[in-house]
Amino acid sequence: MGLVDRNGLTEQQYLKQYRPGDYERPSVAADMVIFAVTGLEDEGPKLPEKELRLLLIRRGGHPFLGQWALPGGFVQPDETADQAAARELREETGLSDVYLEQLGVFSDVGRDPRTWVISCSYLALIDSSRLQIQAGDDAEDAAWFTVSYRQLAEHTEQLGKSSVLTGRYELKLSSGGQELTAVIDRTVTAKLYSKSVEYTIESGEGLAFDHAKIIGSAIERLREQTRSSVF
Repeated sequence: MGLVDRNGLTEQQYLKQYRPGDYERPSVAADMVIFAVTGLEDEGPKLPEKELRLLLIRRGGHPFLGQWALPGGFVQPDETADQAAARELREETGLSDVYLEQLGVFSDVGRDPRTWVISCSYLALIDSSRLQIQAGDDAEDAAWFTVSYRQLAEHTEQLGKSSVLTGRYELKLSSGGQELTAVIDRTVTAKLYSKSVEYTIESGEGLAFDHAKIIGSAIERLREQTRSSVF
């Protein structure tokens, strides 16, 4: 006989009577932030300028019908989050064999109007020669948007032994005459032995769900990795 718990049950007995429906369970989505850096060729002796682009899809169904969003979808029971991310990217845009790095987990209450949904988000920077994409699955359209992300203000506050640095940023995404905008606050709380970063969407227009927050987080990660201000 194996080990028993405080109720006198073995693991086999415990699992036999266990009812998953007794506990609230979230749906899990995989969302991808796909960047590409392109060179803008100018006349004259100037070096080519760099332009950061972001891949978005236009939603073909509710919620946020017709709005732009990151490629993504729900993780199925027979796959990992990594596998779901690669599958959704292929189904919605036609892109495959893309290296995806896990960006983070986004779990704000009410982030999806349908139900409790946690997003496992991914980041990728691809070669500019792979800019040809096609919409598929439940995506009505797919397009590359030029990215502008600039700081509007910054404020530091000392709270006891903690320091709180809040930066306000303006996100602009442009493609073919369309412009999507959002204002995002990035709050860094530094304590003696820990540091946390929180993103808050102050305003936004045209982007579905909390994807402006995920994009802002991805841009900060990309800046850390490249140590560059080309965008």
